[in-house]
Amino acid sequence: MLARNRFLLLVVVGGAALAIISLSLQFLNLIPITPIVEERPFQAPDGGVKTAVGKSRKRVFPAPHTQEPNPVSEAYGYCNTPNRTEQAWEGHSPADYKLLSVQVMIRHGDRYPLYSIPKTKRPAIDCTLSNSRNPSHPLLSPFISHMGQGSRGHWESPLGSVPRVPNHSSCEMGELTQTGVVQHLRNGQLLHHAYKPHKLLPPVWTPRQVWLETTGKSRTLQSGLAFLYGLMPDFDWTKLTVRHQWNTLFCGSACDCPARNRYLEEEQRREYRLRVADTELERTYADMARTLGLPTRQLRAANPIDSLLCHLCHGLSFPCVPLGDNGSGGCLTLAQFAVIRRQQLDDEADRRRVGLYHKYAILAMYPYLNKTAAKMERVARSNEAGRQPRVGGEEIFTLSSAHDVTVAPLLSALGLEEARFPRFAARVVFELWKSPPVTQVKKKAGKGEKSKAKGGELFIRVLYNGEDVTFHTAFCRSHERHVSQPLCPMKNFLSYVRRDMFSVFNATSYKEACYKPLV
Repeated sequence: MLARNRFLLLVVVGGAALAIISLSLQFLNLIPITPIVEERPFQAPDGGVKTAVGKSRKRVFPAPHTQEPNPVSEAYGYCNTPNRTEQAWEGHSPADYKLLSVQVMIRHGDRYPLYSIPKTKRPAIDCTLSNSRNPSHPLLSPFISHMGQGSRGHWESPLGSVPRVPNHSSCEMGELTQTGVVQHLRNGQLLHHAYKPHKLLPPVWTPRQVWLETTGKSRTLQSGLAFLYGLMPDFDWTKLTVRHQWNTLFCGSACDCPARNRYLEEEQRREYRLRVADTELERTYADMARTLGLPTRQLRAANPIDSLLCHLCHGLSFPCVPLGDNGSGGCLTLAQFAVIRRQQLDDEADRRRVGLYHKYAILAMYPYLNKTAAKMERVARSNEAGRQPRVGGEEIFTLSSAHDVTVAPLLSALGLEEARFPRFAARVVFELWKSPPVTQVKKKAGKGEKSKAKGGELFIRVLYNGEDVTFHTAFCRSHERHVSQPLCPMKNFLSYVRRDMFSVFNATSYKEACYKPLV
C-alpha cells in the first residue's frame, strides 16, 4: 500500500453486525492500490537518454517536497512516453452500482514543435505511421486500416478535409507523431478494459449515444480518433458524427464573457512580470542567444522550450550550430533547458498563489461544465423507473479532444489547483453512477408493514490521468464520506456548476459574473 493511500479503519462489532465507523483516504480508491513497475527515462552523463526501472505510480499531484523538484524529471513526466505499465482506476465503484455515462476531455498526444529555433536544424522525426517503428501498439495496424474507411463517417465542416492520420515523412509544425497516436490508443484501450464489465454501451449503439467533438487541428482530430478506436475497436463509421468545436474552450454559443478576457489579460501581465524579474532566466536566454548568434529578443520570441521538449521527449541531442568568428557556436545544453523548465514550475506556483488564473478558468470552463452536467441529467432521467426512453437514447459516452489551454483551465475550475500541468495525452474523466434501489418499510397505525422501493441515488467520480481525484475537487472536498455512501453525490456537482462556483466573483450566475467588474 502506498504511503499516500494510508487509511484508518475502526471496526465496531455489535452482535453479528459489523459497522465501519470511519474511513479516511487521501485518494478515494475503492480497490486497494499496489505499486506498478514503470520505466523512467533519464539524462545520462554522456548526454544520451537511458531508462531506469523502479516501482512507482504516476502522481497527478506533486509529492510533498523537502527540496525543489527536478525540472528535467518533471519534463519527462510531461512527455508521457508510452513505455510503461499504467494502472487506470476508471470504472471502480461499490458493488451493484450502475455506470450510467462517461464524459472524457483529452489533450492531444505528442506533437512536433509549434516553433523552430532560428539557425538550427529542425528535429528529424517521421510523422508517418509504421508498425515497425517504436513506440508501437497492437492496435496500430488495424487503426491505420480503419481510418482508411473514414469517408463512411459524418464530418462537420471543416473536419472532412483534415487528414485522419499523420502522414508526413518529415513532420510539419504541430503535427501529431506516432508517439501521440500510440498514447491515445493506449488511453482508449485502458478505458475499454475498465468499462467492459459495466456494459457502458449497448452491443448495438445509436449515433446519439457516442459523441465525439474536436477542435479543427489535425492533432486533436487524430488523437480523438485514436482514443475512440482504442475504446471501441472497429467502430461503425456510419453511426459516427465528428463534431467541430471552433473555440478551444468548447464554449459553443456561450463564449461571450468580457470578464473572462480581462482576467486572462491580467494573468498574462502577471506571467510577464514574473518572467522578466527572473535574472537567471534572462542570463540563460542571453547565453543561448550568444551560442546561436542571435539577438536575445529573437530567441525568446521563438519559444525555444517547445522545440527543446521535443528533443528531450524523443531522445534527440539538443541543437548545435558551427563555431563562428563572432564567438558564436556550440550546442544548447540540458542545464539551460532546466533553467527554463524551473521558471515554468515557478510560474505555476505563482499562478496558484495569485488566483487570477483560477477566476479566468471558472468563466472559461463554465460552458463546458454546464453541458457536461446537462448531459448527465438527461441520462439520469432516462434511467428513472417507468420512464419511456428517448428514441435513439442519450449521450452515454462523450469524448472531447482538445489542447493544454483547454485541460489546464478545466482542472483549475474544478478546484484541482495542485494537479500537474496537462502532459501530452492527458485525460479528465467524469463518471455518472447510480446506487441500487433501496426498499423502505413503513408501519401504519392498525395496519401491517408496507414496503416501498426507493430509486437509487446519483453519484459522480472525477479522474485525472487514471487517478480518482473526486474528493480533491471544490465541490466534494468537504463532503463527509461514509461507507454507506462512498462516492460524491451528483447534487454537489450540479450545485457547484449552477451556482457555487461563481461565489468567488460575489455572483450567482455565469452572466452576472461575466459582466461584473474584476474582483
